[in-house]
Amino acid sequence: MDTNMQNTPKITKESKNKIRVEFDRTPLKERLKAKFLNLYFFQQVAWIIFRMVLLVGISYVVLFPFISKIAGSFMSPEDFVDVTVRLIPKNFTLDIYKAVLFELDYWEAFFNTLLISLLCGLLQTFVCCLIGYGLAKFRFKGNNIVMLLVILTMIVPHQTLQLSMFMHFRYFDVLGILSFLSGGASIGFMPDSFNELLAGIQIFKLDDFALPLTNTYWPLAILSATGLAFKNGLYIYMLRQFFTGVPDALEESAYIDGSGVFRTFFTIILPLSIPMMVTVFLFSFCWQWMDDFYTELFFTTSKITLMPDVVDVPTSLKTDYAGQNMYYAAIRNTCGLCIIAPLVILYCFGQNFLVQGIERSGLTAE
Repeated sequence: MDTNMQNTPKITKESKNKIRVEFDRTPLKERLKAKFLNLYFFQQVAWIIFRMVLLVGISYVVLFPFISKIAGSFMSPEDFVDVTVRLIPKNFTLDIYKAVLFELDYWEAFFNTLLISLLCGLLQTFVCCLIGYGLAKFRFKGNNIVMLLVILTMIVPHQTLQLSMFMHFRYFDVLGILSFLSGGASIGFMPDSFNELLAGIQIFKLDDFALPLTNTYWPLAILSATGLAFKNGLYIYMLRQFFTGVPDALEESAYIDGSGVFRTFFTIILPLSIPMMVTVFLFSFCWQWMDDFYTELFFTTSKITLMPDVVDVPTSLKTDYAGQNMYYAAIRNTCGLCIIAPLVILYCFGQNFLVQGIERSGLTAE
């Protein structure tokens, strides 16, 4: 075996340079033939063509519905009955966009939805970050049970909790405190001054000794601040997976230097988790932007205008002709485009953070 190894010629740097010089000295025709007329080259070309055809086909399937909706938003009513019109309108017009923006209270819905989405997004990001850090870095009895309950919130449909959530916030009474105090005042257990206090609480719209929070932003804010809002279980899971990968040595060194738990969290952990927090914020903001389940549940009488309420046919565009249904469908599609346009702009600025956050959350395979 040693003899064979000794007899094996070694490829030195000088021999490589010699081969390269000899190849450069060969005629151009021979060099092109050696480079392109071989099985490896044809395999690479075939793979590139197959990959290109596959990507173009998938892109067409995914993007064609959006392209057709965008093209239809610039068409006039006559284009929908013209069989020669496909994707390029003959009578280019912005009438649909003007009617949607100025007749359907789009800007009012935009600012109302922006306020709710920012409120819920910021609260959910911070609270889920705090909960995820606690579940990832602190070991206590019931840690796995709490995590199981977090995952359970992702499984249980929210429609099953619809009635209980509505009744809870319609007659909001934390731990029955208001009912207990009102009962003590009615039997004389509480002093007369407390009765006057209860009368003063009417400025908070006290109703039958319960605080009705429906038709306000309070239900969404409370659910977000307590980590029980829409998709919060997913956010907690993502952040927990991220914090699990943070080295413990960072925290231990901070503890040795005299830093407490909260100071370590705010000064060391949070700066490291900015990409992950941006990802969670984008998820929370987008889901709240398109939500109509909670808003319709909690806003019953004093209905506020939000983005899902914009989908309608403006009065100025109502007509009666052969292509009416196709035209109305294009108007509703345009409403949808106007609704998702802010999210597209937001994604353009936060796509790098979004990709980094998903990669570090453990939701993708290595």
